[in-house]
Amino acid sequence: MGTRRVLVTGCSSGIGLAVAAKLAKDELRRFKVVATMRDLRKRGPLEKAAGDSLNKTLEIKELDACCEASIRECVNSLPDRRVDVLVNNAGVGMVGPLECQSIAAMKELFDTNFFGLARLVKELLPDMKRRQSGHIVVMSSVLGIQGLLFNDVYAASKFAVEGFCESLAMQAMKFNIKTTLVEPGPVVTEFERKVYEDIEKMDLSGTDEETAKILREVYLPFSKNIFASLGQTPEEVAEQTVKVITAKEPPLRHQTNHLYRPITALKHADSTGQLSLDTFYKMTFKYDYALNATLGLLRMLQRRRGKE
Repeated sequence: MGTRRVLVTGCSSGIGLAVAAKLAKDELRRFKVVATMRDLRKRGPLEKAAGDSLNKTLEIKELDACCEASIRECVNSLPDRRVDVLVNNAGVGMVGPLECQSIAAMKELFDTNFFGLARLVKELLPDMKRRQSGHIVVMSSVLGIQGLLFNDVYAASKFAVEGFCESLAMQAMKFNIKTTLVEPGPVVTEFERKVYEDIEKMDLSGTDEETAKILREVYLPFSKNIFASLGQTPEEVAEQTVKVITAKEPPLRHQTNHLYRPITALKHADSTGQLSLDTFYKMTFKYDYALNATLGLLRMLQRRRGKE
């Protein structure tokens, strides 16, 4: 297999930036990376991360996943419109009580997280079918498998992504096109920091006092603890993503964090969903001390693993 052109979206920071840089610096020079972002004024961190690969194995282009014309213009600028691998990474978050979120904000989130993916695949799929080759890699989330307190709308968008890809994968196989959902757990990025900032500033007047208290006194410490104990870096997720891209037979789903897998396994252990729901409820509201002790142990194991 020769050099493959990889189009990566959402490369101004976080996972997208890390994936683009890692692919571009591949020692075997197997990839030509088209790293895209909505606002090219934010290209500085990517240029720094790319280093010597900039304008050699990595080029930066403008692409707004919420605009079909922008996507088409970007793809049309590529030789023969050829994209061998799509890494769909662009996404936004939303955390908080449902009654405090506007329908407009929810639609905006879906426009990026779900319809952004749909637009990209719609543009690239006919060319991949014609060539009888391609790989669609989608940055999903463990929240596309399992819902989480106060993540209702974000999780819904990732559930939509999972259903879309699972359904599409069967058709794609007929044309020798691979589909992979990369499912990170907690990832420590600017994305996560921004979500916490938004919570701190959130107007909670639209909800009741008890719900506001649960958000600030239960969810926020719980979430920060999870990120501190189980959080991966964007570079760790990028490494896992590159393994998927270079695999001879890429899987439909790949969870990047082995420590989080027992949590998602609860969902599959009971077809009624009650086991998973009850476990999360009790760990959050009744046995938080047990959760904290478990997370402390996991933190210690992570540190030991890092030293090996």
